[in-house]
Amino acid sequence: MGELRWRVINPSGNKRVVVTKELPGDHWLEVLTSADCRTDICTDTRILDAAEIAAAVGDRCDGAIGQLTETWDEQLFAALEAAGAKAYSNYAVGYNNVDVSAATKHGIPVGNTPGVLTETTAEMAVALTFAAARRVPEGDRLMRAGRFSGWLPTLLLGELLWRRTLGIVGAGRIGTAYARMMVEGHKMDVIYYDVRRSDELEAFVTSYGRFLQSQGEAPVSCTRVESVDELLAEADVVSLHPVLDQSTRHLIDARRLGLMKETAILVNASRGPVIDEAALVAHCQTHPDFRAGLDVFEDEPSMKPGMAELDNVIVVPHLGSATSWTRRGMASLAACNVAGILMGYPVWGDDDVRHFLEGAPPKAAPSIVNAADLRLPSTRA
Repeated sequence: MGELRWRVINPSGNKRVVVTKELPGDHWLEVLTSADCRTDICTDTRILDAAEIAAAVGDRCDGAIGQLTETWDEQLFAALEAAGAKAYSNYAVGYNNVDVSAATKHGIPVGNTPGVLTETTAEMAVALTFAAARRVPEGDRLMRAGRFSGWLPTLLLGELLWRRTLGIVGAGRIGTAYARMMVEGHKMDVIYYDVRRSDELEAFVTSYGRFLQSQGEAPVSCTRVESVDELLAEADVVSLHPVLDQSTRHLIDARRLGLMKETAILVNASRGPVIDEAALVAHCQTHPDFRAGLDVFEDEPSMKPGMAELDNVIVVPHLGSATSWTRRGMASLAACNVAGILMGYPVWGDDDVRHFLEGAPPKAAPSIVNAADLRLPSTRA
């Protein structure tokens, strides 16, 4: 594959940080430079393997920023420890690609980038929902191919979502933001499944329902259901927002797809392996009125055979966080995680991370997922 290409920022810095991909914006580099870091950035666009990352770490490295497309395992954290590294940050809010227990074993704090992806990813889920419901990509292809010969009463009929039932699997930050967008904009009733009750989501829908009643309209409702099966059978739209672990891998399989309505819409902007993608292909092949919108894939960047030929599935290349503001913010948070640990700062004890996105950030590491296990100090008194 040839030798990797790198660029170096602040070559005279006393600390060395390895970054496995170019990141957007300049603020993150200013953060690392202010922390007296030399930053080595890989400018290749292909995904690096473990051996390449270990070689880049070398025998002297103080910290690293990696990507969700890379597997950060025991081997890499051992290499970081041997090189003298004190910090790693994932350029993502999720960290299922990271062996956190191995990092903890080697004394490496693991950062992530929450707090800037919520509305951005929720908006992508909304976009996929309506693109699927109203068959937007099919219409686009029809026009571009010159096959539109005039308006017809039966041309590309889709689904009206106004006042229908929305199912949310995983009512965390993104799931709740998505639900709010759909409820406020389209007066949908919400059912959700989560291991914990979402007081925030329930309180919002209840309050919004009272507002609608004050305007002479029917209220909306929010109900926590006891099982994923119950949710799938009732919902007109199902949007997936769980974390990826062994309990959620292939959460949506052939049996559960069979529980869904013939005209249901399935949206996944969380992690690809939550869906058994081969089962989804088979289901969509035999259920032409069923639709799916996917931002993530089980074998990313590849799709399962048959997926690309399906008109009732919309596929986009992992764009959930792809707004300029969000991706720049993620870079700032990742850099602040590494710089904060290297400077000996405590871990930020507040969910609001906006203070880290521009200018001189607080003297803290914004988000360290294994802080408690490593007994790191916190700004939370």
